[in-house]
Amino acid sequence: MTLKIAVAGIGNVARKQYIPYLSSVDDVSLGFYNRTASAAHDVAREYDDTVFASLEELAEWKPDAALVLTSEMCRDEVGTRLIALGVPRLFFEKPLVARGGQAHVTEDDFERGRTMLHLAAARGCQTAMVFNYRFFDHTLTARKLIAERDLGRVVGVYGATHYACWSHCIDLILNLAGDVIEMSAASGETVRPGHDAVDVTAAFRLAGGGAGTLLGTCGWSFKHPLYDLTFLFERGRIRIQDLDGPLDIISGDGAQIERIAPGADYSRWASYDRSFQRSLAAYLASLRAGTEPPVAGIDGLRELQFEAALKRSLAQGRVVHVQKEFPL
Repeated sequence: MTLKIAVAGIGNVARKQYIPYLSSVDDVSLGFYNRTASAAHDVAREYDDTVFASLEELAEWKPDAALVLTSEMCRDEVGTRLIALGVPRLFFEKPLVARGGQAHVTEDDFERGRTMLHLAAARGCQTAMVFNYRFFDHTLTARKLIAERDLGRVVGVYGATHYACWSHCIDLILNLAGDVIEMSAASGETVRPGHDAVDVTAAFRLAGGGAGTLLGTCGWSFKHPLYDLTFLFERGRIRIQDLDGPLDIISGDGAQIERIAPGADYSRWASYDRSFQRSLAAYLASLRAGTEPPVAGIDGLRELQFEAALKRSLAQGRVVHVQKEFPL
């Protein structure tokens, strides 16, 4: 059986992280759509695949799934059209919706994302997200250790991240620690040179009773670790850092810290590339098996829910009751 995978949006991420891997998979047939048709034709010539002149043509091809890799500024528009055209499965880049760009997610973006996913559910369209940071070595190892060490529930989370990793770190917190039910946020005042976003800090309460904080900044050099997350459990602690580790764990009586680190020849960007490949491999495996995707579309909406609550807290200077004010 050949999987027919349509790619909507031929930007840098699609060209570098998606298409080379997908074109190497034996049972995958690719088709491309891009608003600027020349970009789709250029890629199709390179890989000897199909080009669509419109989203209607893409849908008529009857793909098993369409990867929505357009700019986040029009992702909901393209996704909504593909749902209406009857495409059975959609896989979205992150963030799910960001009309003003991923550094400026708004409450309206959450509403647009929710409307799109509700339409998908009504039309029987399965949705999925990339969130490839779940597929880093240290993230996979952390999940395995959490299960094996019987660390108990999460009682606290604290972290800091460059905005380049912001939505991914929100997803990791929600995925490993559970939903956020209350949010209070504060922001800095300085706009850093070359950027248009100030630093923000979110303080939040988890559905499981724990609490956490997350700092977002664009002030770090890319030569620094891009993020640092620590999860506090009833019987231990796990810390994950950057795109390629290391991972630290304290469990049991805390007599020692175990460190799992990459080898000396390990590349941060090789790790980044590999996380996309693993994410796509897991998604293709779910298509072949007819099972739920490894990362569901609703996880993209949960990330937007966190950001929308943060923006409302900043604007109104109060604690936001996340699940009540931004129900999924």
